[in-house]
Amino acid sequence: MKCTSAEAAKILRQLNEDYNALWRMESKSMDFVAALNEDTESVRPEYNYTETQKKLAELEDKIRTVKHAINVFNTTHTVPGFDMTIDQMLIYLPQLSNRKSKLYDMKNRLPKVREKSSYSGSNIIDYRIVNYDIAAAEADYNEAAALLSKAQNALDVINTTETMDIDIEI
Repeated sequence: MKCTSAEAAKILRQLNEDYNALWRMESKSMDFVAALNEDTESVRPEYNYTETQKKLAELEDKIRTVKHAINVFNTTHTVPGFDMTIDQMLIYLPQLSNRKSKLYDMKNRLPKVREKSSYSGSNIIDYRIVNYDIAAAEADYNEAAALLSKAQNALDVINTTETMDIDIEI
């Protein structure tokens, strides 16, 4: 089956949901409680051990197959405009996001701020003073924000246009 990375992610999500639903159903029906004088057959939940194990194993196999195809795709496809593979980009995006967040805080600081005194009844005034160029932090923030946006867009294009082969039937 040919599909994009975005489609493969949806298939994987559905397979995981199907697996979890079957696993929860099994955990609810693999045993049951009956009163001493109760007809156990009238309260026995429907459960077929062999069939359930077979379906769980099939789903596990499909999940492994899809995950492997995504992993191979991510390690073999380079993101246009960036000298890195998709799996590297998936590490780079959170790094860029963290950098952008830190720089956002740094660019919005005041050069000098009065601190609360930790000395009760003292006349000592403390100031917190930035130890960097706020304008440089703002420039770096703008650069990081633009680069993050460019990287996300480049990855989105690949995820919705490039296809991979997954050897399963859905």
